[in-house]
Amino acid sequence: MLTPRTSLARRVTAALDASPSRIPVLVGGCGSGRTTLLQQLRERTGRTAAQLIDVERTATTPERFLRAVTISSPFPIASAAPRGARAAFEATIEFFRQARTPSSEPALILLDEFLELRTFESFPGLRRVLHEFIDALASAQNRFVLTSRYTARALRLLRDRTARFEVILMPALTVEDTADILGPTDASHDASDAEYLARTVVSLADGRPSYVRALADELQLMREHGVAGGGDSISALAALLATDGRIAKQCFFTYELRLHRARGYGALKAILEILGEEEGLTLTEISQRLERTPGSTKDYLSWLEDVDLVSSRNKRYSFTDPLLRVWVRLHCRPSAPTEDDLAREVHRYAVPRLPPPADPGSPSQPPTPAQPEPAFAMAGSGSGSTGIIEID
Repeated sequence: MLTPRTSLARRVTAALDASPSRIPVLVGGCGSGRTTLLQQLRERTGRTAAQLIDVERTATTPERFLRAVTISSPFPIASAAPRGARAAFEATIEFFRQARTPSSEPALILLDEFLELRTFESFPGLRRVLHEFIDALASAQNRFVLTSRYTARALRLLRDRTARFEVILMPALTVEDTADILGPTDASHDASDAEYLARTVVSLADGRPSYVRALADELQLMREHGVAGGGDSISALAALLATDGRIAKQCFFTYELRLHRARGYGALKAILEILGEEEGLTLTEISQRLERTPGSTKDYLSWLEDVDLVSSRNKRYSFTDPLLRVWVRLHCRPSAPTEDDLAREVHRYAVPRLPPPADPGSPSQPPTPAQPEPAFAMAGSGSGSTGIIEID
């Protein structure tokens, strides 16, 4: 997602350029722009000085992961291939620590979805893979950027680790970012109309880049097909949430991926359906509707929180992604939704989120995300200090 998110890029660059360098850990949901930022960093640094590794696609066995990392590396490799899972993992860690550019400068290693290294924990002698990995990077001279779609797991892993790690939650898009993605529209002759469209789109998309892009593309498609007025955002959202719609497919991917990373698959689906019917329920209310004990329901909810599908505020549970809730209401049913179902659910979701009409006499304000997320940084002072969580 190539959008101008200058403050985020500057924060990551500042962390890498610090002395000693800090290790940015970018966390955010699917389609939040983490991978795009890594690609931009690699291009900006140069392909001979930076290596981008998709851990999720290559973490099979420790031996094959080592081979995949080293065979595609721009950095000179001197060691022979080790034998055995434990030896291969240690060799990988050593490579991350010791890799140097052709000019003998410290390397920049970009690890996308680094938490997928836990795949190796099923092999003998590798029960603490992630902790060993984090400890090794903390003492290395090379520079690193890590990403993960699992916010709760990343924070739990790094909460008590060294102050060198800086956890950054991917920010929601602003109205300006959204206007750049929308590009010229039929409303562009009127600045206030164009801004209102951008505010509407970013609000309906909850500021999530992949949803904003999908809405922008759908609106462009409507204009190309001659829809009166270029189409409206609510109609575009309804089309995208249809069975074969782009956002429906994104939600299905998120839903299945996160459920399969958690325990209690069937019960977790049932809780999501309950919250789809009504949000803001307490543990007791959910357990009664689930017809399970509060103790077991609490476990199920903690597993859903662990993969960021639900969040709790004042002991009341809701979907982390509001559009995923709409998808559950539409598609977790015996048959595909009708056009009337789509219109009803999208209208129910969209109307409370529509921004007020722009007032030409007052400056515009960016919309506040439904659930604003803080950016956390591991920080400490002095060589013996303990890392604490700072909220920006």
